[in-house]
Amino acid sequence: MTYARYTVNDVMTKNVIAITRDTEFKEIAACMKQWKVTAVPVIEGEGHVVGVVSEADLLPKEEFHGHRIGLIEQMYRPGDTAKAGAVRAEELMTSPAITVNPDVPLPQAARLMADQRVKRLPVVDADGNLKGIVSRADLLKIFLRSDDDLAAEIRHEVVDRLFPASHQNVKVSVTRGVATLTGRIHDATLIPVAARLAQSVEGVVNVDCRLESQASA
Repeated sequence: MTYARYTVNDVMTKNVIAITRDTEFKEIAACMKQWKVTAVPVIEGEGHVVGVVSEADLLPKEEFHGHRIGLIEQMYRPGDTAKAGAVRAEELMTSPAITVNPDVPLPQAARLMADQRVKRLPVVDADGNLKGIVSRADLLKIFLRSDDDLAAEIRHEVVDRLFPASHQNVKVSVTRGVATLTGRIHDATLIPVAARLAQSVEGVVNVDCRLESQASA
């Protein structure tokens, strides 16, 4: 059995609520409340993503409500003060949108979220058309894999391949996502490699590598 690498397509939400450039402020707020989301992609045409409106984009309306915006605020917070007077998605959205393709590996998507400091990413095809949305919570779904599934992948993808001559001497167990490798192998230099490869199996929380060299027996 060959274990495929998990990608954004495996965990993303495919039924996505989207709005258009002309969607008005109150409708956006109502949409977020109804569907319990904190951001919505803005699309045009056949679904081309042109931006994203998040709760953060809506908050300046409340922050500056009943408050006369001064020149200093306009100077130091031009984006927020402009959004305080916005009434449509086109004026509120962050554009261009930070997006990701369905075939991107999960670690890469996680790094993109961290680097860009966003909580979710619209998922688009090669033409930029909306196919889904992936959130931080979606990326964490990979840690719901069963212990048995994780142990089987570590056994097949790491132990059997790394130690073809002594794989039968290696025991793999996984408890609550923590993988433990025990046994004796021929080449001690491969022990840290085994630990690193086991840790790279998606869904593994941690690795306790107790492998020893047969030479030390």
